[in-house]
Amino acid sequence: MPSNRRAREPGIELISIAHALMVADHLSFRQVAGVLGVRQSVVSRRIRALEDLLGVSLFERYHGGVRVTPAGANFMERARQALSQLDDAVKSASAAGRGENGHLRIGIFSSIAAGFLRELIRTFHDQHPEVALEIHELAFREYVALIRKGRLDVAFIMGAPVAPNLEIGQFWTERLFVVLPQGHALCGKEEIEWGALRDEDFILRQSDPGPVMRDFVIKRLPDLGHRPNVRKYDVGRETSLHLVALGLGVSLTTEATTASSYPGVEFRPIADAGAIIPFGGVWSPSNDNPAFRRFLSLARILSKKWNERSEDITAPSSVASSA
Repeated sequence: MPSNRRAREPGIELISIAHALMVADHLSFRQVAGVLGVRQSVVSRRIRALEDLLGVSLFERYHGGVRVTPAGANFMERARQALSQLDDAVKSASAAGRGENGHLRIGIFSSIAAGFLRELIRTFHDQHPEVALEIHELAFREYVALIRKGRLDVAFIMGAPVAPNLEIGQFWTERLFVVLPQGHALCGKEEIEWGALRDEDFILRQSDPGPVMRDFVIKRLPDLGHRPNVRKYDVGRETSLHLVALGLGVSLTTEATTASSYPGVEFRPIADAGAIIPFGGVWSPSNDNPAFRRFLSLARILSKKWNERSEDITAPSSVASSA
């Protein structure tokens, strides 16, 4: 029968190595015992057991104390390096558990030129600079697939989509804006009524968030007895704005986009209290990435403050109310 002797042999304990390092520093079993608050014989037995396991003497004993042997000096040097690496590993794991380092993978639809999402990412990065951020711009279906596979932590999406077995939470809203080519007759207005857009050609993206914008156009303009002309392009946000600048039509976007300057276009808000776009996050309830959990907690805190601030801005003042 095969022998299980090797499996039953005792291994080297970290406490024995730590005691050996202390003896090498103090060159005295007695002093180390005093520091540790144990009997000298306890330290001596641990060192002897360690030497027996290693098969080499680490110290030369004499009446006045001990000396480190050449083999012992080599062992101590390597042991210190190993313990230092172990300490770094423990600190790194602890930091990761607190969400202080690691990776955070985010999917976005909205512009981060301004608004809630920009503030959220900036605040999180300021608080956790060691966390590596990955930002992706993809279609909603791609986000869902990546989240299910554990390759994306969270996606911030427009509207209220359905994603079975995933968590969805609304965090902020943005006003809807019309994108006009410079020199357009409607650029002279501060706000644009839906009725003023009856005869316009709409340039909307084929991919997200184009469908959400298309729903707004299709639901609003037919109410005015007119079927809108919507042209769908398989392009990104910036290209769609350039198409507007070329005079091929008008488009729709959300408030955060208006913080950036695009040549040849102007932005005007829609004069409709219902022209508000909700934005939320989608994530897996089983995602235990510590960095993500901290990010989600921060998002919820900022969302509450952001929405309260928005209500204060839109609420009528007490003077206006009394008038």
